[in-house]
Amino acid sequence: MLFSSNEDQNFALSRFESMLKTNNVFFFDSAEFEDIIHHYLDSGKVGLAKKAIKIGLEQHPSSVNLKLMDIELLVFENKLEEAEKILDQLYILETTNPEVYIQKANIFSKRDEHYKAIELLKMALDFSDDTADVNSLIGMEYLFIDDFKEAKKYFMKCVEVDLDDYSSLYNIIYCFEFLEDIDGAIHYLNSYIDKNPYSEVAWHQLGKQYYTKKLFIEALAAFDFAIIADDRFIGAYLEKGKVLEKLGEYEEAIHNYQITLELDDPTSFAYLRIGKCYDKLGKKDLAVKFYYKTVHEDPLLDKGWTAITDYYIKQENFQKALYYINKAINIDTENVAYWKRSAEIHRALQLYEEADIAYQKTVELGNYELSTWIAWADILKLLGEYSNSVHVLLQALEFYPDHAKIEYRLAGIYFTQGEQNKGTFHLKNALRNDFKQHLQFQQLFPNVFMRVSVKNIISEFKKSST
Repeated sequence: MLFSSNEDQNFALSRFESMLKTNNVFFFDSAEFEDIIHHYLDSGKVGLAKKAIKIGLEQHPSSVNLKLMDIELLVFENKLEEAEKILDQLYILETTNPEVYIQKANIFSKRDEHYKAIELLKMALDFSDDTADVNSLIGMEYLFIDDFKEAKKYFMKCVEVDLDDYSSLYNIIYCFEFLEDIDGAIHYLNSYIDKNPYSEVAWHQLGKQYYTKKLFIEALAAFDFAIIADDRFIGAYLEKGKVLEKLGEYEEAIHNYQITLELDDPTSFAYLRIGKCYDKLGKKDLAVKFYYKTVHEDPLLDKGWTAITDYYIKQENFQKALYYINKAINIDTENVAYWKRSAEIHRALQLYEEADIAYQKTVELGNYELSTWIAWADILKLLGEYSNSVHVLLQALEFYPDHAKIEYRLAGIYFTQGEQNKGTFHLKNALRNDFKQHLQFQQLFPNVFMRVSVKNIISEFKKSST
């Protein structure tokens, strides 16, 4: 009875493993060793693959393919000098073997010498029957040096050879996006679809480009075609749901998100979007139900926790909002969005000392928005910590020079502390930058505003500017 190729491979594998266990020496032809090595590498058993290479080269010391496998493994393990020595010997004998050039290129690539790698890969093209594979490697090298135009060109060559090479197609679109050439991506994808009209991947990518350009009707049509090509394509349903949200079709968007829950394991993204849709429809109880599902599915998703927190903030149920934002902070203490909401909730609950701590943490984590600085300074003023409030406002001025909201507050605090010169300086700056906001200054510092000296500064400024 003749063995099938799969049976032959299994037989060779069992003989090889028997040899390792018993220390008996069995002979294998070089092709069998290659199959054995590929099997171990595909299974992630690198140690056994190395043993097979070693024994294989002992039995077939002149096998070029086994030497190339040995080199490939050495490169993978970053043993570049050892790999290079074997390659240099091979190059003398195998000057037309494309794999020699490819492996030499891999070594240069590992050393970040990408231009040299590209040069060798282009030489490999002259000898290779599999030009698509080599072109893909060239494309990747160009990506490493951020030459997206050249990378795109070589990935396009791969797709010309094989329309189903979706890895290269994704890389082409990535290059278009990085070059901010959305129109170019749309044109390319439409040309591709003319040749391969049932490609769900191409339709999906085309829909995403239309979405970026806010061409929602065109995006919707593209995602519909992706679903026609593959009615189990989860990504297309999710993207279609996002488009329907933009069009205000919330019920239909929910329907598409729910399809994804039926096709595969539920995702936190789908739960969150369903919750947002119900929120827009005014169905608050259903909205919060799906927000809870979101954080249950993925406790690390910050958008889930902020959605629940914002839900209770809108209802002015600040105690519940505080409960959930504290849960979120316990999970991720370095999330700036959590700390900013914590500060806002504490401020609403008039827990000013806690709000101060939360605003400080918000700034430490890199949130330098004007609203954060202003709110923090106002909290410190309420606590009577005028010096700290000034310190915060002066920091804010570094990010927002001469901003009226900051200048009015500095003026008010300096006047309160009896520092007339500094107060006058900042008040004049504030009036010059936005005179109308002096009414807000009156609300923030009514006692200061009633002073004759302050009223005179404001009236003099008004006269001089009319």
